[in-house]
Amino acid sequence: MRFFTQRRHFRDLSEQEVLALAISSEEDDARIYRTYAQQLREEYPDTAKVFDGMALEEDNHRKALIAAHKKRFGEVIPLIRREHVAGYYARRPVWLVENLPLERIREEAAMMERDAEQFYLEAAKASSDAETRKLLGDLAAAEAGHQHSAERLERENLTDEALQSEADMAKRQFVLTWVQPGLAGLMDGSVSTLAPIFATAFATHDPWTTFLVGLAASVGAGISMGFTEAASDDGQLSGRGSPVKRGIASGVMTTVGGLGHALPYLIPHFWTATIIAMIVVFIELWAIAWIQNKWMETPFLRAAFQVVLGGALVFAAGALIGSG
Repeated sequence: MRFFTQRRHFRDLSEQEVLALAISSEEDDARIYRTYAQQLREEYPDTAKVFDGMALEEDNHRKALIAAHKKRFGEVIPLIRREHVAGYYARRPVWLVENLPLERIREEAAMMERDAEQFYLEAAKASSDAETRKLLGDLAAAEAGHQHSAERLERENLTDEALQSEADMAKRQFVLTWVQPGLAGLMDGSVSTLAPIFATAFATHDPWTTFLVGLAASVGAGISMGFTEAASDDGQLSGRGSPVKRGIASGVMTTVGGLGHALPYLIPHFWTATIIAMIVVFIELWAIAWIQNKWMETPFLRAAFQVVLGGALVFAAGALIGSG
């Protein structure tokens, strides 16, 4: 099968190469854990301590593996890494993980240890050499030990108070980065586009023209809101997170809010499309009130009154202008 791939198969590696692969893997994992710790230290210092401890565990295992290599094969360690071996477990690039929620990063770390343990166990089963099989079994046990060490480090560093504090921080960051700008966009898209869409509808009684006006208003408002949100605050002082994320949340939800009651005008019958559009508007406004209540902790009745009243006024303005 080498004809089809430049990578070596695990079964073709010598015992020295397997040991060298384990050493490079332990080194890479330690660097990944230290990167996690650095990224989390400011907002989640207790979890950062856990990853610092896990990196030290990886360092200790790497040192033990290097000592074993020196004893059996000498000072020169062959250069062999994960990407050189076909079928070997891969690590996701750190930049694909850094924007994940805190709990997802913890799960990613646990999966790293499980992948390594499972790989060594399966490789040990496939090996016919007793010494290689023992070596692979020892590596699997070491990875399983890493999982127990991670659990111990979490117990030592993550008290109930620390976990609750970090959970509150993660929720607050999610609200500031995604929910707040997304809600603002949904409100703007749902309410501000009511007037031009229904004014066009009642003025022309032409569903297709109304749809085109609604599509243009929704997309235009989405682009405007997205750029405005991204440019208004870089998130450094306010702690609201990435301006790109906020801009995407605001722009997409603005467009969605406007398209909700523009899409019914793809129906060629005017009154059927208008009635469905009114129903969609009602659903949109109540959804906004529900989001405000759930994530912004606004009393539901107050949120409903504000949103429904504002939407009704804008709808009435559009309908009156169009009818006149």
